[in-house]
Amino acid sequence: MTISLDIFSDPICPWCAIGKARLDRAEAQHGAPVFARRWRVFQLNPHMPPEGVDRRAYLEAKFGGPEGAQRIYGAIAETAEQEGLRFKFDMISRTPSTLDAHRVLRWAAAVDGQDAVMDSLFDFYFRHGADISDHDVLIDAAAAGGLEKDVTRRLLAGDSDREEALAEDATAREMGVNGAPTFVIDGRHVAPGAVGSDVWLRVIHDLAPSAPGSTA
Repeated sequence: MTISLDIFSDPICPWCAIGKARLDRAEAQHGAPVFARRWRVFQLNPHMPPEGVDRRAYLEAKFGGPEGAQRIYGAIAETAEQEGLRFKFDMISRTPSTLDAHRVLRWAAAVDGQDAVMDSLFDFYFRHGADISDHDVLIDAAAAGGLEKDVTRRLLAGDSDREEALAEDATAREMGVNGAPTFVIDGRHVAPGAVGSDVWLRVIHDLAPSAPGSTA
């Protein structure tokens, strides 16, 4: 038995990476896959220019100066370490547009490669400071999910799925999604934020008590 799980997320969102790590851990502890994941479009910065912006200036404007940015991201880095993640924020020089990254994630759904592509995008951005709006970076991330590099390159050079990704982002906001990550479980239950592994285990117990690994 699998349960649908729509995840409204953005690959530049550190809490999305933390939330995925917690979900992964819960399913691993359960001992069997439970959720049929679908990564959905939610851009943290829907009006970001294609070339992105200087990250330091962006964060200081968003969090009220350098002290606010350092405080917020210091806390995020500490939480990430507790989840076994090493974020190297100092390596990120620009906050990119993520529209093309979301296009790649949409294509990856056709080959059941969304999870792998998202992992690769998180790794490129948070561990290597790579610009995940750069097409060469996106092609490598797509390959991690099973997409052919030449095909991805051709698609990125055009407008394939651009309007669809923008429409999905707009629909999410119309549904009331106002932050990332937001999880929609079985099309009915909404769980905002980086839900803890213990919470996921309770959800699994409640919604899939007969699945392998259940203690029910």
